[in-house]
Parts: sequence; structure tokens; C-alpha cells
Amino acid sequence: MAKKQKTLYRLTLTEDATHKKINIWRFSRLGAIVMAVTAVVVLFGIYFAIVSLTPLKTTIPGYPDAHFKRNAIANSIKIDSLENEMLRWTLYAQNLSRVLSGEEGLEGQDSIISNTPRFLEELSGKEMARRDSILRSTVASEEKFGLKKDGDRVLPIEGMHFFTPLKGTISNGFDMVIHPGVDITAPAKSVVSAVLDGTVVSAGWTDDAGYSIIIQHAGNIISCYKRNEQNLRKAGDKVKAGSPIAMVGSTGNISLTGGNHLHFELWYNGEPVDPAKYCSF
Repeated sequence: MAKKQKTLYRLTLTEDATHKKINIWRFSRLGAIVMAVTAVVVLFGIYFAIVSLTPLKTTIPGYPDAHFKRNAIANSIKIDSLENEMLRWTLYAQNLSRVLSGEEGLEGQDSIISNTPRFLEELSGKEMARRDSILRSTVASEEKFGLKKDGDRVLPIEGMHFFTPLKGTISNGFDMVIHPGVDITAPAKSVVSAVLDGTVVSAGWTDDAGYSIIIQHAGNIISCYKRNEQNLRKAGDKVKAGSPIAMVGSTGNISLTGGNHLHFELWYNGEPVDPAKYCSF
């Protein structure tokens, strides 16, 4: 029985004018398929490397780039502004309703307080006095075990409640060496608040930080608020948690300023800590 002969193919490269054969390629059908598949794989690998390792990847629809990130931050700020505007209109409508019903109008913090639950109004004066006495006796008994002479107990930083200094978006995170704080992006002239009760130990201007305020708190905690447009407190002032201390701006070294934002630092026992672990922005 005759053995089936393998079929070969030949591809010849010939010069048109002289009909001189320049090169000849011989291959089988299987070899042609292998070469075609190899060429496709190599071309796909080259295309993938060019797209994934070069700026061409930004041409892919939906790929997040720097412009996408800026738009996300801007949209977050707009949403926060709209929420604040809706809250103001809600308080205005509530105040107007009270006036139209013959009640005394509310102003400022009273409007905010009016949004809190009013279940205590249903209690009698005698019951409220009894609960107040129980609360006072409980607090007095707990203070007997304080370590300080004045009865105040210093909690570790993990057990403390920090007021939000500014509602916004973190545009630059914490790094203990390079960037010992966080940058919070917010609209210009937004109010910056103190995170804890304390004393202003420094308030002024520097070329790098612009208008800045430094506050000393109990428990060896220091908070720093930099790049302000305007300081509302001066050195030596006593501040309460949540009280206004500055207004957001963009001041200081131009190369370090990235638009309207607050550079906020939190120091504990002489070392910087990540503010995002203790404050919500």
C-alpha cells in the first residue's frame, strides 16, 4: 500500500523586470496554519502592550483618567452644596410654617434644634426632674474614679469624638513623611470648624502654609488648619468643638496649592496621625 505523500506549497518572491527569484518559502498546510496563528498572537500582544503601557489607554471609552477624577470631585462638591441648600430651604419652610400657625419663629441654631426628637416634651416636669437627678448622681459617682484632681479623665485618641472640620472630598491623602495630613477640597469661603475644645496657640501667615491656625487640645493632641483664605480666631482664643475658626481658600506656596481646599493635620504625642481614621469628611 503506497504511503500518502505530504503536500507542500511554495511561495516565491520574484523581481518583476528580470524574473530573478529573490527568495523561496516552502511550507505545508499545517505550517501555514501555525504561522498564521503565531502572527495573530504576536500582533495582539503588541497591541495590548501599546494600549496598556502608553497614554493610548485613555482613548478607551469609560477609562478613568485625570479629567474623570476632577469631574468626580467637582460633582461631589456640588452634591454637598445641594444638600446644604436643601437643608436651608427645609429649615426656612419649617420656620415659615410656625409663623403662619401663630407660633414664635425660630432663628439660627434654634431651627436646627427643632429637628431633634421632641419626645421629652411628653414627659411631666416631675419625671424630668427625677431623671435629671439620676443622671447627676451617676456622673458624680463616675468622676470619683478620675485620675486627675479636677475629676477630668483623659481618654486615648481612639476613644475621643472629633467634630468634622470641613465637609468635602479628600483630594490628597495622608503620608507620615511626605504629606502628614489630608487635603479636603470644598467651595471657597466654606467654614472650617475646630475638631475639639482647645486653645489657639498659633494663628497667622506663612509663605508655605498661607493663613493657618494651630490648636492645642487636651490629651496632648494638636490640630492644624492650613491654606485658609481667612482666619476667624487669634492666638490665645479658647474654642469649642464645632466652632468656626477659619474660611476655606487657596493661599500659600503656589506650587503646593491645588485650588480651594483645607490642609488638615492631626498630631498625637508629637507624631502625625491619619485624620481620616478619626474624622469623617
